[in-house]
Amino acid sequence: MGNVHAYSSTPPPPGAIPRKDPCDPASKQLIENPGPLEEIHTKCKNVFPTCFEGARVMLTRGLSNHFQISHTINMSSVTPSGYRFGATYVGTKQISPSEAYPILLGDIDPSGNLNATIIHQLCPNVQAKFAAQIQNSKFQVGQLTTNYRGHDYTASCTVVNPDIINSSGVVVLHYLQSVTTRLALGTELAYQKGPGIPGGEIALLSAAAKYSTENVQVSGTLGVSGIHLCYYQKASKQLQIGVELEANHRMQEALASIGYQVDLPKSEVVFKGHIDSNWSVGAVLEKKLSPLPFTLALSGLMNHNKNQFRLGVGILIG
Repeated sequence: MGNVHAYSSTPPPPGAIPRKDPCDPASKQLIENPGPLEEIHTKCKNVFPTCFEGARVMLTRGLSNHFQISHTINMSSVTPSGYRFGATYVGTKQISPSEAYPILLGDIDPSGNLNATIIHQLCPNVQAKFAAQIQNSKFQVGQLTTNYRGHDYTASCTVVNPDIINSSGVVVLHYLQSVTTRLALGTELAYQKGPGIPGGEIALLSAAAKYSTENVQVSGTLGVSGIHLCYYQKASKQLQIGVELEANHRMQEALASIGYQVDLPKSEVVFKGHIDSNWSVGAVLEKKLSPLPFTLALSGLMNHNKNQFRLGVGILIG
């Protein structure tokens, strides 16, 4: 009888657009994976320059299609000066034209200070990332992150410095769900336990949202400690703009920043600049010196309130 009623139902009037059933798999094909929650502000942050001080020389050389090494000499009065050796290995497990696993990268200085990261795609939906840091012959940071990518959501779990004997460590849970093709909502739960924490343990819950179009992205996180908002816009092929606001009501502090990036492909120039509410102005200019395999980087950072100015010059070879 159900089939008889289905076939005898009145057809929609001419010109009417039938509504899509949200449970229909075809209606979900347009909704894509939103990526991990920890990267919702990345698009805006990439517009801001990474300023440095002093002189820097970096030599990069590819030994094969999968292995690359680098030598970096840094001379500065602000950051530790000296030499660092870096290496990067990309495996043969091809996931896409731009993705291959496993990825091993790290750098070390003559004193034995080491930073290392391992990223591997365990299966089509699960990715694991391990990062370690050794400073002054002591194991400072150990972090393991696992991301599960569903059709329209990403769930992540991060464990930092776990210590079973002393019952200490940090666990962070992330979840980001695509509600529509443009809107994604998520939440974060951070739990920390250790002897140095009042009460022995603490848990913080925050909410996150990301709204994306072709040229605009708005993202924000709201938690107990404060709020973090980012706005990104691609104004043209050459210009990208980013605005960031961080407010912490516990510390009674707020910082607003405006950054921009200008790309001039014909001149092989990339210029990034920013200004914030603390009256700090910074900029980085990168210029490829073709046909030589050199890239010249000039950095400047000025704080008007503190009457400070820092200048940096760097050369990338390779």
